[in-house]
Amino acid sequence: MKATEVDKFAVNPGEITFSLPIRVYYQDTDAGGVVYHSTYLDFMERARYEWLRQLGFDIHSLIQLHKVIFMVRSLNIEYLKPALLDDLLHVTAEAVEIGSCRIAISQQVRRGSATLVNATVQAVCVGADSLKPVRVPAPLRHKFGKRS
Repeated sequence: MKATEVDKFAVNPGEITFSLPIRVYYQDTDAGGVVYHSTYLDFMERARYEWLRQLGFDIHSLIQLHKVIFMVRSLNIEYLKPALLDDLLHVTAEAVEIGSCRIAISQQVRRGSATLVNATVQAVCVGADSLKPVRVPAPLRHKFGKRS
């Protein structure tokens, strides 16, 4: 089986920061080859999804086993430099704070050593059926070094 870009994500042993390589395609850009501002949100969503998967929590297990989903409650984003057509970006995700029913996630979009975008995402854990806030599952809290 051929590896895809998603199969090549990087997690540094002993560190919580996750990095997903993403190539900028034509569909991600405007006529000038510059990435649309909203496309960065898609890139960051993919990184969070793959990060949870790397931690052992794919979307199906969160819903079926733990009966929860995560929803973005708020987002603070700062655009520093533009990404361009065919750039290879690295999109990071790192839990910086975990509360009883929320997780603050720091994310960056980088091209080489240059930071293009900084963001902080506040995600709330909600019941899969009720969509009301619930406690972050203990196994996930444990992955972040936080005790129930």
